[in-house]
Amino acid sequence: MQTGENEQALRKIIDFTRLLSITILVIHFYLACYSAFRDLKLTHRITDQVLLPLTRMPIFTTMLVAKISSMLLLIVSLIGSKGKRDEKIRPKTIATYCVTGLLIYFLSSYLITWPWLYIGATAFGYLLFMTGGSLLFRMLKLNLGADIFNKDNETFPQEERLLQNEYSINLPAKYQLKGKERNSWINIINPFRGTLVGGSPGAGKSYFVIRHIITQHIEKGFAMLIYDFKYDDLSKIAYNALRKHGGRSFFVINFEKIMHRSNPLEPETMLDITDAMEAARTIMLSLNREWIKKQGDFFVESPINFVTALIWFLRKYENGRYCTLPHVIELSLVDYNELFTLLSSEPEIEVLINPFISAWRNEAYEQLEGQIASAKISLARLSSPQLYYVLNGNDFSLDINNPDDPKIVCLANNPQKSQTYGAVLSLYVNRINKLVNRKHQQKCSLIFDEFPTIYFNGIDNLIATARSNKVAVTLAVQDHSQLKKDYGREQAEVIMNIVGNIICGQVTGDTAKQLSERFGKINQQKESVSINNTDTSVSRSTQLDYAIPASKIAGLSSGEFVGMIADDPTCKIGLKTFHCEIQNDHDAIGREESAYSPIPPVRTISQSEILNNYHRIKADIKIITDES
Repeated sequence: MQTGENEQALRKIIDFTRLLSITILVIHFYLACYSAFRDLKLTHRITDQVLLPLTRMPIFTTMLVAKISSMLLLIVSLIGSKGKRDEKIRPKTIATYCVTGLLIYFLSSYLITWPWLYIGATAFGYLLFMTGGSLLFRMLKLNLGADIFNKDNETFPQEERLLQNEYSINLPAKYQLKGKERNSWINIINPFRGTLVGGSPGAGKSYFVIRHIITQHIEKGFAMLIYDFKYDDLSKIAYNALRKHGGRSFFVINFEKIMHRSNPLEPETMLDITDAMEAARTIMLSLNREWIKKQGDFFVESPINFVTALIWFLRKYENGRYCTLPHVIELSLVDYNELFTLLSSEPEIEVLINPFISAWRNEAYEQLEGQIASAKISLARLSSPQLYYVLNGNDFSLDINNPDDPKIVCLANNPQKSQTYGAVLSLYVNRINKLVNRKHQQKCSLIFDEFPTIYFNGIDNLIATARSNKVAVTLAVQDHSQLKKDYGREQAEVIMNIVGNIICGQVTGDTAKQLSERFGKINQQKESVSINNTDTSVSRSTQLDYAIPASKIAGLSSGEFVGMIADDPTCKIGLKTFHCEIQNDHDAIGREESAYSPIPPVRTISQSEILNNYHRIKADIKIITDES
């Protein structure tokens, strides 16, 4: 117990020990230099009777033993001493005092022939060492400021077991625990609960995380959809992984270097008008991203209804023979008189086109243009021979997780044309989403690099409901603010909160704060120092503080990630949070990439064939209008 009586007793013991040390040294001087004291008549009969018999004690038998005994007692007294911490104390000063004092103290033995010089040198060395030792032991007791960034306090135990199953993604890593580096694993054992990979440009999302999700899921037999924003970064990884493991077909949708063709509006997959409405909403909101925040407005819903009517008319016309997006675009350009006459022939879309026909018959042309022109202008941006050629083909069906014909499909985008291509690719994603989220299909992985560059209507529903259908969704984003800008605040919050697995590199601002709060708090030791004129006191306490502060998330290096994983009822994980550096074998990856085979061309297509297809679609619409 820290009471005044205990402290006084400790001081008395320290003082007594130091006094004993000095006493031994003084007796040693008297006995070793007795002749010098006698010559100066500093001896006394009584003193001699008391001290001279001490020469028979082991401690005084030799000069060295006496000095060592005195020095050991001095060191003991210094260890228990207290004192005010002096911030000017430097290790160099302490070392100088202690080393010089010890050298003088022990080497003074060579001066024994000059007794008074010997006594002076030994005493001087003793005082030098006592001064240095006092500084040394006070400094050791108050060794503060060694962890100025609180790194050791903010470390915590992490999962070190390798936990695998037929769906898992396992990333080797290293982490710090109380100043020691330890091996760990990021075990995403349930990817069907959704995975969000975040981090600013250069944080290592693709190199450290996405590439391993692709290769490990291909190895485990997943069907796969990859949205490759910077084609062919991810597609090449998938293609070469598939060459090694096989078992699935490989397709690429690329509007610049044409590979495969597919119709996202396949009539076989458009079962009712709600499918047409979903497709129309996806394509229009992708082309006009600011409309996402204005859904429900008259001049947003009107163009969507108009496009829905066009799609469903073509789906019903001659059993969907012309049901493609290029035909929808060309049909939207038909003169109102012919167009409304044509659409009126289909009863199922009467409720959709009625407001447009009413405005046209009542000669409310300004209102009509406001309803339809935004759709026509938006769709006109897709009027490209290249796009028409790809969208008008049928090389493969979009049910990528069909157990009889599993596929790996790569959707290629170009950052320089991301808005135009992203709108069409969003339609592919929307249609594939409808087809993969069904029971009794093959396990499937949907991977979206730079997810905010496409519009995925219903991504939250997919993550929430696809778990039982073995559909794993991986979203790569740079920042929460980017998601809010493109999807709106409410949708962005839902996406951030609904995913079960988060792996995040360096981010700042609100994203870092939100993640820090999500990771929770841990017990941390706090230390405070109080310095007054006579003493220095140190108080230590334990309190809850953020395990990974926002400032630390904002300062992560490339390859360093924080996050939290979700477990499974069959495999509980106690340590879900992690802050570690993912370990990539850079040399092995370099050798692997140098041996990659390029994705082979699928077809050789001339520009004239592309243009002929373009004109044929226009001719198809002419035939439809003439027949009406």
